[in-house]
Amino acid sequence: MSVLVISGTGTGVGKTVVTAAIAALARERGDRVAVLKPAQTGVALDEPGDLAEVRRLAGDVSTRELRRYPDPLSPEAAARRSGLPPVRPAEAAQAAGELAAVHDLVLIEGAGGLLVRFDDGGGTLADIAWSLGALVLVVAEAGLGTLNATALTAEVATRRGLNVAGVVVGAWPTEPDLAARSNLSDLPVAAGGPLLGVLPAGLGAVTRDEFVEEARRGLSPWFGGTFDPECFTTSASAQT
Repeated sequence: MSVLVISGTGTGVGKTVVTAAIAALARERGDRVAVLKPAQTGVALDEPGDLAEVRRLAGDVSTRELRRYPDPLSPEAAARRSGLPPVRPAEAAQAAGELAAVHDLVLIEGAGGLLVRFDDGGGTLADIAWSLGALVLVVAEAGLGTLNATALTAEVATRRGLNVAGVVVGAWPTEPDLAARSNLSDLPVAAGGPLLGVLPAGLGAVTRDEFVEEARRGLSPWFGGTFDPECFTTSASAQT
């Protein structure tokens, strides 16, 4: 059994697609996979959330959502506005432990970044990761500004006693600019861990079979893929 916490450097960086890609490859090799979403915000009760997207892309994986809040805010703020109870780190860690008892891999997808607050006590995804002793995977953007956000995330993780597994670019543009191409070499330095994958933008719109193939091409052998960071960086750098 292993638990991996997936944190973005911010909102909209591709955490759900990365989570689904890791789950899809694990499922392909026969692992029992569970995905935990401690708090889903900005989605009504009758609307499909991130976990529905994971199941659509990855296939038959177990999913569990602890709380859902309709307002597109941080989990703490959304809980406060809705009057619903917040998610406490201990509750999320307990849920992860229960899933881990009957699965080979548990993926915990955060909401926003590593220090987004879940409750009025200041509980965060970092606290959940620490309580589980879980590795943290950082999902980053490709372009300008991503190095600072990635470095901040990694530094916070390290200061809190967490280990960063590496970094994945969640949405690689069709026509990467100079900053994106340059960042391929600099992101591992900022993250303090290897570049473990680059997934193309728009991947969530393809069929499941296409998704699995793109996941295999875009993720490191660490996840069961074939991604080679040196080859990808060299190829991207050759683009003009």
